[in-house]
Amino acid sequence: MSAALARLLFYPTLAYNVVLEKVSSRRWFDRVDETVILGALPFRSMTKQQLVETENVRGVVTMNETYETKYFCNSAEEWRDAGVEQLRLSTVDLTGVPTLQNLHQGVEFALQHRRQGTSVYVHCKAGRSRSATLVAAYLIRLHSWTPEEACQRLASIRPHILVRSAQLEMLRKYYQDVCGASS
Repeated sequence: MSAALARLLFYPTLAYNVVLEKVSSRRWFDRVDETVILGALPFRSMTKQQLVETENVRGVVTMNETYETKYFCNSAEEWRDAGVEQLRLSTVDLTGVPTLQNLHQGVEFALQHRRQGTSVYVHCKAGRSRSATLVAAYLIRLHSWTPEEACQRLASIRPHILVRSAQLEMLRKYYQDVCGASS
């Protein structure tokens, strides 16, 4: 049921996010560090000038399901043609929690680009929950921060993030995996 509801609400909530970015202080994306940018759907019009040329994006982690990126975003082939490697880690909108395996895979992808000196754009629809969970995992791995510390740091950069309790619980499992700490 939640996947069907997410699909039904996708376009109205996407429109809401576009309007909010235009009428409030909410930005479409925010740079977290020299490697990672956390943001909303990367529209095709943003690719060349904003992301590739200005932000040095050579990797994209897409936390969306395929239907969410079908009309407005680059396909894997279009990303490749722009010189950008895409990693899709499909997660259901609104209620979805990235798997532990996907957190590990996404963080390794970001760290690979960090070693290469290039940027990674991590996104979902609004850059608030699914993608914020992955970026929090990246910060945990990079700095050995607790999930709470990582989420606080993200909130200081992108105040409208919303890491839900189930996502925070997955971050605690990830923290245990990479830092060897008990919960």
